[in-house]
Amino acid sequence: MAAVTDFIDQSEEEARIKRQKRIERIHQRLNSASNMLGVFGLGFIVPLIKLAMGDSPKANLRDLWQKLFVPLIGIGVFLAAWAYLAPQVKTSLGAIPGPVQVFEQAGNLYEDHLNERKRQDAFYERQDKRNAKLIEAGKADKVKHRTYTGAPTFIDQIGTSLITVALGFFVGVVIAIPLGIFSGLSPTVNGAINPLIQIFKPVSPLAWLPIVTMVVSAVYASPYEWLPKSMLISAITVTLCSLWPTLINTALGVSSIDKDLLNVGRVLQLPTSRTITKLVLPSSLPLIFTGMRLSLGVGWMVLIAAEMLAQNPGLGKFVWDEFQNGSSSSLAKIMVAVLAIGVIGFLLDRLIYALQVSFTYSDKR
Repeated sequence: MAAVTDFIDQSEEEARIKRQKRIERIHQRLNSASNMLGVFGLGFIVPLIKLAMGDSPKANLRDLWQKLFVPLIGIGVFLAAWAYLAPQVKTSLGAIPGPVQVFEQAGNLYEDHLNERKRQDAFYERQDKRNAKLIEAGKADKVKHRTYTGAPTFIDQIGTSLITVALGFFVGVVIAIPLGIFSGLSPTVNGAINPLIQIFKPVSPLAWLPIVTMVVSAVYASPYEWLPKSMLISAITVTLCSLWPTLINTALGVSSIDKDLLNVGRVLQLPTSRTITKLVLPSSLPLIFTGMRLSLGVGWMVLIAAEMLAQNPGLGKFVWDEFQNGSSSSLAKIMVAVLAIGVIGFLLDRLIYALQVSFTYSDKR
């Protein structure tokens, strides 16, 4: 009987140890996922899971309060103040729309997008049927393929703005990072380009835009279909205004590297390319990514103004067109665009920060 009791106790102990190890593995996975979830504002998921597991209720409730309920309270107060104050402000287009009206217009803009896609699909379906009949009738030489020329929807213009800012940001990064590395490594290079940085960094996109427009019009006379002239003008303007934070932070990061590391590279007689890839870049990545985040934020703000003036289809042009339209729903649509600009800007920043967390040892912010 004692042997049976000992066997049962041993089995229960083994089950308890296995259960404890399983809980520890879950905690390790939650802790490893916590940083990445926090990057996108989803850090409250971890304490929710831990609460469901019954782990440290008091500590997790406090964590959940800070990560979920406090932000929700802030958003709720903002929406309440908006709903109360907006109707009291009268403009030439009527009262400022509240959250409900803006949300309704967001739904209408999405419905317009779906209806436009249906019209596009119907257009290509009719074209395919017409061409099929011509081929059957032996008139293949009369077959034509036309591109649908419907007006871009709000969703289409968001896509255009994202492509434009990505192009301008990419070119800016390709220019800024190598130049910043050489500037940080060489006092001579830094002394040569520093005055240019100080002169051109404060220049407004509104000043760059006429110059860029004239240069692109003269040089890019035969634009490619995939890269319209107006998009190229906006992208170059974004590049000229957004490369400076990346350039400055890269130079600062490189110049702040521990000199002992560079001395080790010299002792080992590493070539310049390996010194940069093995010593310089890993040490300066946090500041480089910080510069990239600042550059992308600047580029996204600059893009809206550039699209307004260059009339490149995008969120900036959408805002300008609605302002010129002056209909009763224009103000609500403009506010939808403003909120979309803000949300997209936040997501772009979080995207770069997610890359920073993945490639560096930066703490969560």
